[in-house]
Amino acid sequence: MSRGTVGRFGAAGPAPPYTQPVADDLLDKHRLTVEHATAHALVSAASLDEAAPRVLEAICESLGWEHGAYWTIDPSAELLRCANIWTLAGLAFPEFDSASCAATFPRGQGLPGRVWASGHPAWIPDVTKDANFPRAPVATREGLHAALGFPVLLRGEVQGVLEFFSREIRKPDERLLSTLTTVGNQIGMFLDRRRAQEELDRFFDVSLDMLCIAGFDGYFKRVNPAWHRILGYTEQELLGRPYIDFVHPDDRHATGAQAKTLSDGREVIMFENRYRHKDGTIRWLLWTSAPIPAKQIIYGAARDITERKEAEETLGTLVRELELSKSRAEDATAAKSAFLANMSHEIQTPLTAILGMTSLALDTRLTSEQKDYLTTVRSSAEALLDVVNDVLDFSKIEAQRLDLESTEFDIRETVGDGVALLAHRAAEKGLELLFDIAGDVPATVVGDPGRLRQVLLNIVGNAVKFTSKGEVVVHVTLEPEPVGDDGRVWLNFAVSDSGIGIPQDKLAHVFEAFTQADTSTTRRYGGTGLGLAIARRLVELMDGRLSVTSEEGRGSTFQFTAGFQPSAIDGEGVRAAQPRELEGLRVLVVDDHATNRRILVEMLAGWRMKPVAVADALSALKELQKASPTLRRYHAVISDCQMPEVDGYTLAKWIKHDDRLRQTPFVMLTSLGRPEDPARLRRLGISKYLTKPVKHSDLFDALASLFTVAPTRETRRAKPTLAARARRPLRILVAEDQAVNRRLVTTILEKRGHTIVQVEDGKQACDVLAAPGAKRFDVVVMDLQMPEMGGLEATQVIRQREVATGRHVPIVALTAHAMKGDRDRCLAGGMDEYLSKPIDTPLLIATVEGMDDRSHPARATAPERDATTMTRHDSHAVFDESATLRRTGGDRQLLKELVALYRADAKVTLRQIAKALSARNAEALRVAAHTLKGSVATVGGTSARHAAATLEDFGKTGSLDGADSALAVLRMELSKLDQAFVAARLVQGARRAKAPRRDTARRPKTRTRSR
Repeated sequence: MSRGTVGRFGAAGPAPPYTQPVADDLLDKHRLTVEHATAHALVSAASLDEAAPRVLEAICESLGWEHGAYWTIDPSAELLRCANIWTLAGLAFPEFDSASCAATFPRGQGLPGRVWASGHPAWIPDVTKDANFPRAPVATREGLHAALGFPVLLRGEVQGVLEFFSREIRKPDERLLSTLTTVGNQIGMFLDRRRAQEELDRFFDVSLDMLCIAGFDGYFKRVNPAWHRILGYTEQELLGRPYIDFVHPDDRHATGAQAKTLSDGREVIMFENRYRHKDGTIRWLLWTSAPIPAKQIIYGAARDITERKEAEETLGTLVRELELSKSRAEDATAAKSAFLANMSHEIQTPLTAILGMTSLALDTRLTSEQKDYLTTVRSSAEALLDVVNDVLDFSKIEAQRLDLESTEFDIRETVGDGVALLAHRAAEKGLELLFDIAGDVPATVVGDPGRLRQVLLNIVGNAVKFTSKGEVVVHVTLEPEPVGDDGRVWLNFAVSDSGIGIPQDKLAHVFEAFTQADTSTTRRYGGTGLGLAIARRLVELMDGRLSVTSEEGRGSTFQFTAGFQPSAIDGEGVRAAQPRELEGLRVLVVDDHATNRRILVEMLAGWRMKPVAVADALSALKELQKASPTLRRYHAVISDCQMPEVDGYTLAKWIKHDDRLRQTPFVMLTSLGRPEDPARLRRLGISKYLTKPVKHSDLFDALASLFTVAPTRETRRAKPTLAARARRPLRILVAEDQAVNRRLVTTILEKRGHTIVQVEDGKQACDVLAAPGAKRFDVVVMDLQMPEMGGLEATQVIRQREVATGRHVPIVALTAHAMKGDRDRCLAGGMDEYLSKPIDTPLLIATVEGMDDRSHPARATAPERDATTMTRHDSHAVFDESATLRRTGGDRQLLKELVALYRADAKVTLRQIAKALSARNAEALRVAAHTLKGSVATVGGTSARHAAATLEDFGKTGSLDGADSALAVLRMELSKLDQAFVAARLVQGARRAKAPRRDTARRPKTRTRSR
């Protein structure tokens, strides 16, 4: 509290009971004096606490009041408390002062409370007679009467209350109250400015950033304490020198340029420079600055980013080291992949020879001991080949060099073929190997059937390996389409077995490379531990996920999903192609295995037949006898061969000897590896026999043949329907350097009634097209790789000439290239359409004839045949006769002519390859191998084509290490192909090579890998 020491009035004494107001002109003078005195008191004070006594004194002296007090609001208690008191010099009101200091007022109570509540000034003529003045008794004893109070206002809110007292009784003066309201607002604005200044100063002082005000003259005008904390200089040191002196010498030029930018009135954002610390170290600062040109000053804020800069430098070093390590790792991975590929190739070459020669030896006359030895050699070589192929596949996956193909395939055939490859192994262990495909699964989808089969072989192979009794079942179901999917078909594959199972603590490791559940299984069952790791990565490439559930001792279920594109072919597949004659047939299914019965019944019901299933032969005979005299008699019997108590042969014998049943067609299901005697089967009345697991197509075709219905296997896929001859004959130029392909294309198109002109390279094609007076060609079929001038170069020459003539001849690219992007490359080079080899006859016809009558050829009319749509063939098949016949339109005589041409050319090309290898001429090797690859593919030599492609790759890379071994493999594959031609009666075999047909038939197929 404070008290005044100077006053205008004399010593305290009894006040008159009532005083009349002074004259108006005197009051006006007092009011002006009050405003001036209050303003002077506020300006000369640093804070409100310092200004309050001066304001009280100024108002009291200006208005002639003897006592004043300033009340502030306690926001936590919502009360007014007395903060300052002033009393005229020579007077004292000690008891009233004490009462004021001790009092607190809520809103509306006492004079301060009333002012707080209303927000307006209040005047009490005589407090001793006021009912709402709690200090009235003390005021009476001290001789105080009149009182007035007014609020300190800030934006309409009461910030405090000032009250004044007089020993006289005074009437209210509205003009004085209005003046005091102005004074209250004036004090409120002072409070606002002081608080803002205090907050600004506090922010300036406590900021962690370095804040400053600098002049255009190059000196700091004000800095905050952060400067001393970060740079070590005192405020006086910073203000006493140009700020450029503190900047690192290397950054002074850039800093000066930024200062020039600011002096031009533009802001600076995100500028970095270095300042020197007082101890000599360097600190990095990040600046943002804004100028006020009118005042010639700059406001700046800097943040210490030294630690960030050091971290960035460290991170940069780490990134460079990481990039170096990554580059070294990639080089090491590439080297490892190349090493594995070379080693695999080097091992595969002698292994292939071992397998081939062992198989030939097994077909000769041998003692039982010799045959046993050679069988062991072949089994061991096959096992070693599996290991090599596993390692090679895994290395490709690791190096991310394995891509999926995209082709249309029959899902039931693919799954059935894959499972059937393991049937022999399952039969040897006495296991039931089954596959069950739900009826709503589409017949055909677009994807990679080879890799899908590889995944199934890995998983099913493992299931057979680790199952000693019971069954292995493959279930295929249609998954719901995920939300937001692109219309793909999602299939779920589940492989369940009744084997040894996997411990729960080992489940997480079964998909790791080179890992099995435990070492004991590796010792007992063998294997590399790569199969499931490869399967998982392949499933991930199909956008799926491979998982496993298992219970130790009770079997396992491996499950994965895979996404496929929908097929353009009718999704009903087999069902849509089923002849009506088979609908409604009553078929009796006899099998002791419940799962197999269910699968067979679902197959038959899916073809709209009427199946009934029983579990044993006795029940089957009773059912047949009961139904035979009625309209519900059975049209066919499908029976398992091996059943307890009474087997399938006995059931067939019973039916054969029953006059009522003997004409019933009988289909026997046998296990692989059990040779059947056709004469015995006929004697027992067994019409057909199929090996388990039974494929949909095999069972359907067997039933179709029993009832003299045309097989449906060729009708499952929609083929282009072409008239016997073209709508109009075309004049076609065929540019192809390979005689076999040239003859094939020419013959196919001539059969359609077209006129063909043949040339052997691109230069000849350009000459023929440009010859004076030459007839115009409707279409050009152009090979890409030809001597003298390739197809793309020839097309560019043709298109340049057409600019002058205004004519456009459609050009169809014909190439053995089938990689992604090849079609785009051909079209970008000026060609109109793209066809890949081996030649697809319907597609060739549709494409060439589709060029007719097109003023602007549409480049997407014919189905695209690049790497995404080519049919994947088994690279180990020697001769694909059916596919080759399809290329010749079923003309077997034409096929014989093509084979003869191929054999004549192949001898010459093979000598060219050998010569190129001897001369170590990589380019000559590539050209010759490419030529042979194209011609051998045309005549259906799948494995020989693969061998030629391997040699072509050696020529492309320029590294010929191992090419001699690859040539040996090629010679062996070409020899096998010649034998296949002899067996197919496409060429005349040598007399000394004349052998019984059974030798050819018994030639073992290459074993498909399983993991």
